[in-house]
Amino acid sequence: MIHIGLADDHQLFLKSLTLMLHSFGNYMVVLEALNGKELCEKIPLTQLKPDIILIDVNMPVMDGAAATKQIAALYPNIKLVALSMNNDDHTIINMLRAGCCAYLLKDTHPDELEKALHEIHTKGYYNADAANINFRRLLFAEQQQDGHRITEKELGFLKYACTDMTYKQIAHVMKLSERTIDGYRESLFGKLQVQSRVGLAMEALRRGLIKL
Repeated sequence: MIHIGLADDHQLFLKSLTLMLHSFGNYMVVLEALNGKELCEKIPLTQLKPDIILIDVNMPVMDGAAATKQIAALYPNIKLVALSMNNDDHTIINMLRAGCCAYLLKDTHPDELEKALHEIHTKGYYNADAANINFRRLLFAEQQQDGHRITEKELGFLKYACTDMTYKQIAHVMKLSERTIDGYRESLFGKLQVQSRVGLAMEALRRGLIKL
């Protein structure tokens, strides 16, 4: 049984979503909140901690981004998913930066929602986009804002780095020196804020830069 938490300031939507999730069979809503502050206060008091929390973006008292940041810092094992009617780039980037592993629209079809929850639970992320949002484009937009754009060469290295090839083999395939490959690796460690090859692969998958 997968435990779900919900935060949305519209009670009718909240109750309807709870009923829908229960109808999926293997999901149980263990926490409901009407705003981010209430959500953060209820988590430590909930005996069954949620595996996944669906968080509305726009809520009174404490919005989705603020709640996501707080929960991500205190409960790193909980997977946080933005749920909104907004599909503008700024809102999506803001929620992903805050710590969400997926961004879903409220008009998502129930079958798509069930599929998304399954992938989030098993893989830790969900990048297929019912809203036709290009996550790679959003990532590049975010990097342009931060001054940390991933180059095409680095992206090519990243795809090989997420295989079982050695760095020496990658250098041979890309026709580059091992020193250059080391430079790409260290640059991507900084841009993706990771410290290992495993972390590099996981972050690349989470951000939709590569696909299995």
